[in-house]
Amino acid sequence: MIKRITVMMLMLVSTVSFAQSGPVGHLTIFSEDGDKFTLILNGEVINDVPQTNLRVEDLNQPYYNAKIKFEDKSLADITKNNLMLTDVDGVFSDVTYKIKRDKNNKSKMKMNYFSSIPVRPDFIPASNVHVIHYGQSDVIEVQQTGGISQTTTTTTTQTGGTNVGVGVNVGGVNMGISINDSTGGGMVTQTTTTTTTHSGSSSVHHDEPVRGCGGHSCMTSGNFNAALATIKKQSFEDTRLKTAKQVITANCLNVDQIMQIANTFNFEENKLDFCKYAYDYCIEQRNYFKLNGIFNFSSNVDELSDYVQSRQ
Repeated sequence: MIKRITVMMLMLVSTVSFAQSGPVGHLTIFSEDGDKFTLILNGEVINDVPQTNLRVEDLNQPYYNAKIKFEDKSLADITKNNLMLTDVDGVFSDVTYKIKRDKNNKSKMKMNYFSSIPVRPDFIPASNVHVIHYGQSDVIEVQQTGGISQTTTTTTTQTGGTNVGVGVNVGGVNMGISINDSTGGGMVTQTTTTTTTHSGSSSVHHDEPVRGCGGHSCMTSGNFNAALATIKKQSFEDTRLKTAKQVITANCLNVDQIMQIANTFNFEENKLDFCKYAYDYCIEQRNYFKLNGIFNFSSNVDELSDYVQSRQ
């Protein structure tokens, strides 16, 4: 029975993948100061739960009108029209934008372009990044009542393409996939998965991403050495800092690796900036105190220590 379910699911996934194939881009937005936000693209709310580091995958339009609404209502919304997901040649990219506070007005927020890399099908985001596949639901709820646990996830996607209707109900698992054939119009795909199991009485609501990189391995020595060499090649310190952040945005590091990168900077303010940014990507955050030794000024040591304590 399990083999039959597995084969059917693989066939359904293959069908959906074929129907939705086409060039796509990915968008990552992170808040430099840890302000939680909700992203709205072309009038559609992307994340129901405010996040500080959000990644939206499988976006099929080259431009989007974006709006950022902050959980802290004292912070002004950000509106950015024609947010671009392609390069100058029109090729879809994996684009990252950074949100930061205005130096002259702390309640005013800015969202600026940060980096861009080619789209990679094998790309694995860091564990502290909240990932949403465009069109899918953001929240998964698990409710347990009277010894019965029920998990429900609903996804609605509107695209163009071929549509096939399929329904599966096996052993308490209900799954429906609709892919409508509309040569002249749009297509609505809805997937609902309900899993029922027996257990003790409790109620759990999962809507927050895992913090830090706990449980994940750091970069291998070969990959890290290649990344470190790339960082060192940058002539300007600002460019070196941007490159370093780009590297760790997609990887987890240990304290020693973070220290090696931090020591490539000549200015202590850049070392401090990088160490703060790297905290969420460190697999051994309890040993972060080891970085205190790279600073010459005690004020920077105090600032990093205060930052780490505020994140715990």
